[in-house]
Amino acid sequence: MSAAPDERATRDGASGQPVGGDPRFDALVHRLPPRMADSVSYLLRPSSRWVRIPSGALLVVGGVLSFLPVLGVWMLPLGLALLAEDVPALRASRSKVLDWVERRKPHWLDPSAPKNDPS
Repeated sequence: MSAAPDERATRDGASGQPVGGDPRFDALVHRLPPRMADSVSYLLRPSSRWVRIPSGALLVVGGVLSFLPVLGVWMLPLGLALLAEDVPALRASRSKVLDWVERRKPHWLDPSAPKNDPS
């Protein structure tokens, strides 16, 4: 069960901006499974800064140590995306990656696309 549009509106900031600040990043977050999307949305709130920074750093370290059995490479981009909220140098890189996604994989940003799309 996905979040209703009015429920997503309550997760948005008070100014009506998406939680992550970029509507493309917000579209990718909403394609995640519901529990993970709720967790990432919580981490992207401005009030969660002191949880977001250590979480992002731990995800980056877990991505670097992906050769270990429990960790995976998926942790690296998620950690960098979380850190990009607070590190301006990473924010520019995140914008470039989202530009690439918009050009090469536009179906990833389509809200009507199924969440479990293998591509």
